[in-house]
Amino acid sequence: MSQNLEKKTKINQVKNHLVEKGSIDSWTAINEYGATRLSAIIFNLRRRGFNIVSEQQSVLDRNLNSCNFVNYVLI
Repeated sequence: MSQNLEKKTKINQVKNHLVEKGSIDSWTAINEYGATRLSAIIFNLRRRGFNIVSEQQSVLDRNLNSCNFVNYVLI
């Protein structure tokens, strides 16, 4: 099935994002696709054979508190 004929499921949207841009984090998944369970989507994509690694990230939030998250990278 071509990319244009795929159903617009969240898993397909995240998969296409990874293929086109190489990585995704939960904030991007929520804002662009309404996908609030990114780790579950990544789990399913890995089961389908996609080689996706998890990169731990840490940034400071607006209150200067440490904020940890995962960035998923398609290999």
